[in-house]
Amino acid sequence: MTLRLLNRSLQTALDVAILSLAYWLAFLFRFEFTLPSPWLGVLVATWPYVVILYYVGLVAFGVPKMSWRYVSIGDVGRVLLAVFASTALMVARRVFWPHIADEPVVIPYGVIAMHFVLAFLGLVSVRALRRIHGENIDRRQQIAGTNRNRVLLIGAGEAGVLVARETVRRPDLGLQVVGFLDDDPVKIGTSIGGIPVLGATSDVAEIAERKHVARALITMANASGQQIRRITELCRDAHLETKIIPGIYEIVGDKVNLSRIREVAIEDILGREPVQLDEEVVGASIRSRVVLVTGAGGSIGSELCRQVCRFGPSRLVLVERFENALFEIHRELTSQFPQVPIDPVVADVCDAARIEQIMESARPELVIHAAAHKHVPMMEWNPGEAVKNNIGGTRTVADAADRFGVQRFVLISTDKAVNPTSVMGATKRVAEIYLQALSQSSTTRFVTVRFGNVLGSNGSVIPIFRDQIAKGGPVTVTHPDMLRYFMTIPEASQLVLQAGAMGLGGEIFILDMGKPVRIVDLARDLIILSGLRPDEDIEIKFSGIRPGEKLFEELSTDAEHADKTKHPKVFIGRIHPHDLERVTRGVDDLLEGARKATVDRLRALLAELVPEYLKAHPPTRTTGPAKTITTETESDKPEKPDKRGVNAPN
Repeated sequence: MTLRLLNRSLQTALDVAILSLAYWLAFLFRFEFTLPSPWLGVLVATWPYVVILYYVGLVAFGVPKMSWRYVSIGDVGRVLLAVFASTALMVARRVFWPHIADEPVVIPYGVIAMHFVLAFLGLVSVRALRRIHGENIDRRQQIAGTNRNRVLLIGAGEAGVLVARETVRRPDLGLQVVGFLDDDPVKIGTSIGGIPVLGATSDVAEIAERKHVARALITMANASGQQIRRITELCRDAHLETKIIPGIYEIVGDKVNLSRIREVAIEDILGREPVQLDEEVVGASIRSRVVLVTGAGGSIGSELCRQVCRFGPSRLVLVERFENALFEIHRELTSQFPQVPIDPVVADVCDAARIEQIMESARPELVIHAAAHKHVPMMEWNPGEAVKNNIGGTRTVADAADRFGVQRFVLISTDKAVNPTSVMGATKRVAEIYLQALSQSSTTRFVTVRFGNVLGSNGSVIPIFRDQIAKGGPVTVTHPDMLRYFMTIPEASQLVLQAGAMGLGGEIFILDMGKPVRIVDLARDLIILSGLRPDEDIEIKFSGIRPGEKLFEELSTDAEHADKTKHPKVFIGRIHPHDLERVTRGVDDLLEGARKATVDRLRALLAELVPEYLKAHPPTRTTGPAKTITTETESDKPEKPDKRGVNAPN
């Protein structure tokens, strides 16, 4: 308490001294440091009153209560207001009451103006100096307990400058910026924010060795995937640990979150542009509504739940048959979105009685059906389970949604449903057909959203490749010409919500997947990102196409006429719906066949509803020995035709 009182007394004394000094200097400046005797008398006579007036102004605006150690721009604004108010009173007194005790006492307007400026600068300066002193002490203490890593920033644009500034402000990050690298010749050799631009990105190895740097940070706000790939390879050859700041294009307000620094990921190399949602349309379809998500514990389902919570539903119902997956996503969502009521429900979508019970209790207004069996070879070995879950489960949930008056129903489908060669693709196509048929007689708006592979989803190729690389290889790729479309999980989930909000009923929405990617190139990129060399450190083997797979995936057929929508990344495929009675009979036969029929008979039943389904050869449990093939470079590879369909989105 004594120390606090002493500190406040010292601060008050400093404020009074600054106000006094400012007043004396204002007179001296006004008379060019030659003060005539009459004006000296005016100065001495008015000095106490002026200081008291200004200090009372500071008290009125709460300035003495402000902490000098943490003074902010807002605090500076309050000091300005306090000094301005006191100055305004001085001007008013000069105009309306020029006499004191019947004696004229006139303070020159020049003195009043200079005192205003000097008092403000003095009061703010001592507080700023106190803050700078405190931060320097904190920084020295943090540096004393931190090993600082010398780092090169690759990219000397606005984003790089913000990152450099943040590393200075945050010594706890342990980063010491040595310099920038940038391919703009105008910047090379200059200094930006006190940090030199040492050279181009191609010089990274020589500069890193000369500057004793072991780490590089990519700070290019709008870098393409090709640029990041090139930089990553250069840094790997220079034996530099390379990291990136994800979402750096979102920097606003001169702030950047360096806590998000991470390793360069395959998503960065693919160079996908960020999705821009129509927040108003999506929000209107979710806000204050009850939303139910099936398959809520899966990769896509869980991300859909996260995205839904952003828009403030009145309640979110998580339907998932795997208890552990449901527990994890429920715990995460309740922690991140405590304001959203969330109901975790253990249920199998094939259990009609349980689904009806859930629908009756929850009364959802939007249902997102993400539950499905998705692994192509696994469903070739277990076609009956694919039929029961992908077709039977979809019909169960859709019929319940129809009976209980759900407003919107969104089915998550796949590009493998287009001209399917696999059981999984064919069953998803049947699910699409059933929803289109049902939508003709239902008040529920049934829509389908179709997209390709999702980076990093459970069981996808990325985790498999990473596991193989971690074990030292080999990395197994089915075929050197295998092409696939890829999206990130958040991108796919956001576009699902966008398409679902746009649907009027019966449509198949097709998401723009960009350009297809060769799986072997994906494998090579992951090896490079791991700091290794393809074919040298890690061998790439080709194992042959698996049951049900095809080399090229398509997003739509010619008959579906994929057209543009208002959203640049969402297309719509329109096809004449099937007769509901006929489709229902076909689905009944399939579900009966899943319990009793042979695999060949089940394939024949699928082909009756999906004529374009090309019956695959019966799968085997094992494959032959993997064959090593030398990978071709992109320049040696002949250009492959686009297999998406004539009217597919580019």
